[in-house]
Amino acid sequence: MTHPSTVIIGAGPAGLTSAYELAKNGHSTVVLEQGDRVGGISRTETYNGYRFDIGGHRFYTKVKEVEQLWEEVLGDEMISVPRLSRIYYDGVFFNYPLEPKDALLKLGFWNSLAIVLSYLKSRVSPLPQEEDLESWVINRFGERLYHTFFKTYTEKVWGIPCDQIRADWAAQRIRGLSLKKAITDAFFGSTDTKTLIKSFVYPRLGPGMMWERFQTLLEQKGNPVHLNTGVVRIEREGFRITRVVAEQNGSPVTFEGNHFVSSMPVSKLLQYMNPAPPEEVMHAARSLKYRDFLIVALMVDAPDLFPDNWIYIHSPKFQVGRIQNFKNWSPEMVPDSSKTCLGMEYFCSQGDALWETSDADLIKLASQEARGLGLVQPSMAIEDGTVIRQRKAYPVYDAEYRQHLQVIQDYIECFENLQTVGRNGMHRYNNQDHSMLTGLLAARNIIGEQHPLWDVNTERSYYEEFERSKAEVAVPVGAQQLQYS
Repeated sequence: MTHPSTVIIGAGPAGLTSAYELAKNGHSTVVLEQGDRVGGISRTETYNGYRFDIGGHRFYTKVKEVEQLWEEVLGDEMISVPRLSRIYYDGVFFNYPLEPKDALLKLGFWNSLAIVLSYLKSRVSPLPQEEDLESWVINRFGERLYHTFFKTYTEKVWGIPCDQIRADWAAQRIRGLSLKKAITDAFFGSTDTKTLIKSFVYPRLGPGMMWERFQTLLEQKGNPVHLNTGVVRIEREGFRITRVVAEQNGSPVTFEGNHFVSSMPVSKLLQYMNPAPPEEVMHAARSLKYRDFLIVALMVDAPDLFPDNWIYIHSPKFQVGRIQNFKNWSPEMVPDSSKTCLGMEYFCSQGDALWETSDADLIKLASQEARGLGLVQPSMAIEDGTVIRQRKAYPVYDAEYRQHLQVIQDYIECFENLQTVGRNGMHRYNNQDHSMLTGLLAARNIIGEQHPLWDVNTERSYYEEFERSKAEVAVPVGAQQLQYS
């Protein structure tokens, strides 16, 4: 049994940031991670000298304190990377963000005219409600462009029709964009729209380098990070967490603390509680949905395949959704400059046919699709491959998620010494910088400040906006306690 002042569940960006901020302020912590390495979905995997992300992870933010943390922890080991990506649609590669001249040439005059007319129609006569992603996109881009560049890819990612995905997802991921803005940016230069950034910083050995450095700094200060340590029970007395029981090397280990921070999937957090939360809370937890993900890393005997960092595959003819070219993120991601590593990303759900496909067949499928897309020529040898499966990669914004999440949020906020942070801890499709911000503010809450974590999401571009609004929306700890037991 150990007695740190704060027990942190999950060694992803949110959990490690929280631990690091606490350690800097003289607080002792212990971090519990069920995986064999830190970083969560932002970790870097290694295979025969190749390094690759679980999806590409750009380091770009307008949250100044997060940017300062990156510089403080890695400094000169962060490199500047030019952003280049394209969309594959109908046998053609389009620049992304869309450029009018490029799109006009590749779509043809009549298709382009139809897109513009459809856009004008959406401006003159918009859909009256924007509850789902489909109506949200149509009102900003027009129905023709929605069917051309949004519908197929989005449904490939989420596995459900766009009219069953809440508009919240679009508001977070492509907020502030319109066809008019895209055209204006293309001809007159980029405005301050986060989706259209032209470059980003990136650790030279991949994002895992950042989180591994966090781990090292924590352990140097006497704050352990326990890997291969999975939570099995979270004990509480009323609205106070008393201890976490985990399994480590096949044996139970108990961790007590004054404060608890969790970035594990909030549905699992509630299921592990003892005594169990009320049934309405458990029902909400069971009702949250997730989208899983797998990546097939292909090692190709070729020094240069294409210039993009990543490519979106919108064509329904291919199962792959996105392709990363890790060498174009950092040349140090490959052990030999004459080789290339592609990350073929497939969106799926645990238990479906794609998830259950054997590694050998997945490598074969990915190889066939890379060649079918013309990215790997017949003369180039695909020398090796490996598969990584990632459960609960994306929180799903279906039609019912908001009401279930509100029940969960109300219950979590009753606890006097528990905070949930990060993408899965809050069931929000946050970028890693916003996940780090939740971890940072959770630590400051423990130190004595008051920050409403649930007000942090990808719609907040500036930390200053958060600072101005937090006093207006803060909810006193325990304000909802009379509702539950």
